[in-house]
Amino acid sequence: MSKIGRLPITIPSGVTIEISGSTVKITGPKGTLTKKLPRGIEANIEGSELKVTAKGKSKTLMTLYGTTRALINNDVVGVSTGWSKKLELVGTGFRSEVAGKTLTLIVGYSHPVKIEAPEGISFKVEKMIITVEGISREDVGQIASVIRAVRPPEPYKGKGIKYIDEVIRRKAGKAAAKAGATK
Repeated sequence: MSKIGRLPITIPSGVTIEISGSTVKITGPKGTLTKKLPRGIEANIEGSELKVTAKGKSKTLMTLYGTTRALINNDVVGVSTGWSKKLELVGTGFRSEVAGKTLTLIVGYSHPVKIEAPEGISFKVEKMIITVEGISREDVGQIASVIRAVRPPEPYKGKGIKYIDEVIRRKAGKAAAKAGATK
């Protein structure tokens, strides 16, 4: 049995959950999200907690059991407090700006790169830090990875777009490798 799936989801104040058939609708101060439950998985509200249960013991059902519980918990956290990812621009002349729902990146190409924010996602820019915010953890992570993919950090000088907590493994250049070989 999944250790994660067994844990109950505590419902914070201000968040309401409606279960109708195989659909869970989660409403909070930040917005509303719906999650469709896989076949064989049930959700029940007991007091101020939501419990996810599996109807069988098959291996596929047990993997979906823990995953479904984690996804519903992510949605509960998203509608109550929200999710955010921070990215950092590293490089001379690199900059970014937000106009409405469009993020414009100037990262060393001959043209600026524009990224449109989908519904429920917002961008903030402070100096060299880009913040992606939203209620869906999946959408926030996906858009952050799209932004990072515009100019991934390179290992020699560390230039590019990286997550704030990401550590770039640096490599020695040709000159350093050659100097080390002659000694």
